[in-house]
Amino acid sequence: MIRLEIKSDFKDAESLIRSAVHSEIKRLEIGLGRTDREIRKFKDKYRISSGMFVREYAAEDLDGGDDEYVSWVGEIKIRRKIAGELGRLKETEYVTQQISA
Repeated sequence: MIRLEIKSDFKDAESLIRSAVHSEIKRLEIGLGRTDREIRKFKDKYRISSGMFVREYAAEDLDGGDDEYVSWVGEIKIRRKIAGELGRLKETEYVTQQISA
C-alpha cells in the first residue's frame, strides 16, 4: 500500500493530489481496457487463454509468426504492469498535516 503524507500550507493540497491520482487511475483504466481488447483479439482468434499461450505456444504456432507472438506477449506484460500500478494507486492512503505559513 502507498501511504502518502502531505504536509502543506496550501489548504486544498490533499484535494489537488487526490485529483491528480484519480486522473492517473482513469488513464491507467483506459490503457487496461485497450490492452484487454488487444489480448481478447488473440484469444478469440486462437481460442486459447493467454496462460496456455505463454506455456505452450511458440511463434511458429501463430499465423502471424514472430510479429504476432511478440505482440501478444507484449500485451500480456503491459497488462500485468498496468494492473499492478492501478492496484497500488487505488489503495493509496492519504494523511494530511496542515502547516502554518
